[in-house]
Amino acid sequence: MLVRAALVVSTVLLGAALPQQPNPPAPPTVPGVPAAPAAGTPQPAAEPARLERLLDGTGPVALTLEAPLERLFETGLEDEDVAVPGTVKFKDRTSGAEVVLTDVAVSVRGHTSRRETECTFPKLKLKLKGAGSIKIGSHCGEAADHELSPKYGRLANEKSPLRESLVYDLLRAVEAPTLRTRPARITYIDGAQPPLERHALLLEDDDDAMARVGGTAEIPLEAFGNVAVRGAGADAARIAFAEAMIGNFDWCLKFSPDDIYRCNEPKPLWNVVAFDRGGGRTSLLMKDFDLAGMVVGRHTWFDKVWNRAFVPSKSEIEIEVLSQVQRTRSLFPRAQLDGERRHFIERKTAAYAALDGAGVDDKGREIARAYLDAFYAAITGDEQYYRPIVVRDDVQVFLDAAGTREACGPKDVMRPGTPVNEIAREGAMSQVIILDAMWRWASRNECNAVQDGPVWIKSDAIVRNFPAR
Repeated sequence: MLVRAALVVSTVLLGAALPQQPNPPAPPTVPGVPAAPAAGTPQPAAEPARLERLLDGTGPVALTLEAPLERLFETGLEDEDVAVPGTVKFKDRTSGAEVVLTDVAVSVRGHTSRRETECTFPKLKLKLKGAGSIKIGSHCGEAADHELSPKYGRLANEKSPLRESLVYDLLRAVEAPTLRTRPARITYIDGAQPPLERHALLLEDDDDAMARVGGTAEIPLEAFGNVAVRGAGADAARIAFAEAMIGNFDWCLKFSPDDIYRCNEPKPLWNVVAFDRGGGRTSLLMKDFDLAGMVVGRHTWFDKVWNRAFVPSKSEIEIEVLSQVQRTRSLFPRAQLDGERRHFIERKTAAYAALDGAGVDDKGREIARAYLDAFYAAITGDEQYYRPIVVRDDVQVFLDAAGTREACGPKDVMRPGTPVNEIAREGAMSQVIILDAMWRWASRNECNAVQDGPVWIKSDAIVRNFPAR
């Protein structure tokens, strides 16, 4: 207080002793450009820098992350609570001034990508007390384009985050519920090692996403139950179609108590986050697409699930898309299905515009276009969408028209909702190619007869009008 008073007195005395200076002339104004504030005019305080502000704006953002990453990768792969201190530098979007954030907690995140056999440079999370948090989808590794990781089929190079960025752009174009993202070019500095500059993807933290959608709490997977009890049918329908569009199978959402498609009781959610909004309302957001077909280009497990002869082109992409599109018919009533189809068709132009404007490699754009083409072909027109399908739960599969040789296991039956293409008829039997959209014979229950060639089923089991009008 004494120091402040002395300063005030000195200012008054000096002001009295010095002669008054005339006011400087006003600076010239330029149309369309705000005039500069007069000298001495109080300026608003600069908004504190926050990590999530890196998501503001369009186009790639450049930043530097300096941290002992090698030490983190040695100790933090098995424990997400392990963090190392880091420094983040980037340019302020408005002023262009350099922003330096110190004491940033840097940790490893992800599920399967944490394995060294998947990513030598795993996904990261940045968190700074009082300045928020943000997630980084890294380049994963330095593999060649044609090499996918042996277990999960991940593309481990810097083309992957840019392709995943395109996926998020497409999802926003069709108004599917997902996270905010932004592509980035990150320079990683770790002690005396040479700097490493790679493409990356910045992603909204789940807490920020929850606030954005008006959520009050994240619903843990063990408490989720299913879509029906959560009243989340609208988001769930949009997600089901959107996952088909991008060729992603690395997800799970239990739609009803008896839904067993790629889900189980302990894990009714996978790569989908659920937020309680109160009053029985739930918001769902889809995320994490580094294993989506649009990103990796192909799925190494394809032949263990489907018969590529289901479509004349034998296109893996076309079959993958058809499989998930056709599954929607077993999940929602017809009016909702037709409403979702209209929704996506109305946003087709926006989706292709996002594809054309994306900063992605040529091969990545070609792959994404093939998935988009297949998706819109599959949902446009009732003839394409309401294909022949089996909806009974007692339909056996045979190798012969007489029905004397079972194609799969004893008394094995098709799952309701399985699409078929009819090739021929003989008496009460139809020879068909099966599209195992319900994954009845995938993984541990393979049936080579279904996956490799035509089989025979009862003709009266095949319908088109499902769900019924």
